Amino acid sequence: MSVMKRLSGILQAKANKLLDKAEDPRETLDLSYERQLEMLQQVRRSVADVATARKRIELQAQQLKQSAAKLQDQARQAMSQNREDLAREALTRRAAIAGQLTDLEAQHEQIKAQEDKLVATSQRLQSQVEAFRTHKETMKASYSAAEAQTKIGESVAGISEEMGDAGLALERAKEKVENMQARASAMDELQQSGALDDLSNPTDHLQAELDKTSASAQVELELAQLKGELGPAGAVAGELAGGGGEATAGSGTSGSAPAGGSPGAAPDALSAPESPVTGGGQP
Repeated sequence: MSVMKRLSGILQAKANKLLDKAEDPRETLDLSYERQLEMLQQVRRSVADVATARKRIELQAQQLKQSAAKLQDQARQAMSQNREDLAREALTRRAAIAGQLTDLEAQHEQIKAQEDKLVATSQRLQSQVEAFRTHKETMKASYSAAEAQTKIGESVAGISEEMGDAGLALERAKEKVENMQARASAMDELQQSGALDDLSNPTDHLQAELDKTSASAQVELELAQLKGELGPAGAVAGELAGGGGEATAGSGTSGSAPAGGSPGAAPDALSAPESPVTGGGQP
């Protein structure tokens, strides 16, 4: 039994918390005002009903008074005609009507007092409803102003629900932008390093190395063909171009060339045969 009481208390506490969170004071004030208006309408209807009953009693009393007056005339007329029996009957009826009138007057006084009380209650309730309406509108305006001020403060502080959602969306967008920028930078580095193959080219890494080796062999072949086309002179020129330092060193040991002559004149004179005229002796 205690478990059920605790469970009932917990459920009631949670329900009260949810209701308190969902309750709007402005709506509560409007509901109270509507209920007061309904009560005022009920009091006014009661006043109208009592006034109607009072009016019926007054009409009934008026009819009885008219009947009593008529019976009085009939009794007088009967006595003038020496009809005492008729006169007595008329007076008897008139006496009964007088008793009814006495009862109606008592009821009329009670209903009139009740009507006066209901009218006073209606007027007092009307004043209370008008005062509550003024107080209600003031409270609603104060609550709306406080609510607006609170929302503005929360928005400025960035803790409102709308601003919080906007902040979270901004953070997610910023994180996605940073991730995309990092991915783009990494892709650039991988492409520059050759770690990623061009998807549009089906050649793999091994084929690329083979193509590079074939290109080097083709260059060496073309270079050999150029050397063959130039011949020995081209080879000597190539050797001289490559060994210029050694040629300069050898020229120092064989002596310098005669003044005014070309460097190649001495080797030509030494290599030429002697003339029979200038050489002397037997031919």
